[in-house]
Amino acid sequence: MQVWCDCRVNSAPSKKNAVFDKILSNDSNTNFCLVDDKLIEDGSITGQLFSVNDSNTYDIVRGKIGLLSWIILEFSSWKMIPVENLISECEGTGTSIAVIVTDEKEVNGIAFALEKGVGAIVIENETSLIQACEIAKSQRLESQNNVIEIVEDSFSELQLTTSKITKIESGGTGERYCIDLTCLISHGEGMLIGSSSSSLALVHGEVLESEFVPSRPFRVNAGPPHSYILMANGNTKYLSELISGDEVMLVTENGSTRPAIIGRLKIEKRPFLRICWENDYHISNSIFLQQAETVRILSRVGEVKSVTDLKTGDSILCHDSEHTRHIGNKVSINSKEV
Repeated sequence: MQVWCDCRVNSAPSKKNAVFDKILSNDSNTNFCLVDDKLIEDGSITGQLFSVNDSNTYDIVRGKIGLLSWIILEFSSWKMIPVENLISECEGTGTSIAVIVTDEKEVNGIAFALEKGVGAIVIENETSLIQACEIAKSQRLESQNNVIEIVEDSFSELQLTTSKITKIESGGTGERYCIDLTCLISHGEGMLIGSSSSSLALVHGEVLESEFVPSRPFRVNAGPPHSYILMANGNTKYLSELISGDEVMLVTENGSTRPAIIGRLKIEKRPFLRICWENDYHISNSIFLQQAETVRILSRVGEVKSVTDLKTGDSILCHDSEHTRHIGNKVSINSKEV
């Protein structure tokens, strides 16, 4: 983490404190300055200053991610939640975040927001702020060896694994979401859904005919509102966040993928089964699915099973990941969902 000395109003200190990596001025003749909200370093525009006052200005900042090396932020109200969200969205984009901090009590929060923290903190040459940054910077150096590397998935094809079911129990009753698409689902195809982002189960489409009900080859009976679902862009959403027009990811038993548009969500109160398994990372995972014969999972390649026929020791086809999610984005931090 860098610390920048904000000298846009006050003159630069005659002797720079060791905590400062850079001196930020508004003099275009210097090699690191803010001119008309543009960050200029060695003669090139590398970033921009944004005042975040509401959701509209926040969305403007989001639109610059991946286009600038630095996004410099100052806030009038909410600070921590927007910073956390932007850290997750900047992951792997090449854009770093700098935040202007005027209160020493905020330094630690900004330095360790979403566990990762920002790329730079911008402070004036004040003793209390300097001391807070010295502590935070030292602690960041101590923790840098624990950084988790994110390996991006290829979303044209996902790696699926079979895991052993460790427990099946009643999941009570709750709001069940059926996801109805504007396209047809094929046999052996479904959506990746689960209670933990570390392992999502492949829930089969309702494409099979039965004695008592016709097939619904456009539908996946997806479970309760808290469940994650993998979207077409590789992010996750909670089922409760889905709306008509969203693009989810359809996945075959062999891992091939394609996008599909939601036409409708059908939400009704239904009884659930809770199905639990462990993945290769020895993390306990689960999924809540409606207790109904028409709700099926992929047990393994070529084998579709109704949730009402599953037994402890059976297998379940999943997509596993070591990575934590924040507002659906992969982030390289430590987290545990149980």
